Amino acid sequence: MAVNVRGSFLALKQGLPLLADGGCVLINASVVAVTADPGICAYATSKHALVGLMRVAAKEAACRGIRVNVVAPGPIDNGFQHDIERRIGTMIGRDATELLNSMIALGRHARPEEIAQTVLFLASSRSSFATGGVFMADGGMSI
Repeated sequence: MAVNVRGSFLALKQGLPLLADGGCVLINASVVAVTADPGICAYATSKHALVGLMRVAAKEAACRGIRVNVVAPGPIDNGFQHDIERRIGTMIGRDATELLNSMIALGRHARPEEIAQTVLFLASSRSSFATGGVFMADGGMSI
């Protein structure tokens, strides 16, 4: 909660007044911002809170033309994620990467550059009318 919620709240509180009109804020959440599973109450609560924070900030900043959105990635093919999956796999006695891939409609983890492309789109003028949204970059994990 201190990092996910309070950190994002303070960044917005201090940063929005300094942001140029017409700017953009992206809050990094997770597929868990719109889903939930047993045993992840604190994590799910913190990610859901980011959606509420974004919606309030989007309404408050809209008068200055500032867009505020959430990016909600699913599992990403990187060392950090693989370390988590190794630990989970040990706890559940099953390959956690295979388990997660079976939950993703596209059947695989995202490449980091795929998430970067989503962020780039949202930060660009190509998304000039997008504010107050949760943009899923989860390969269909949330459907």
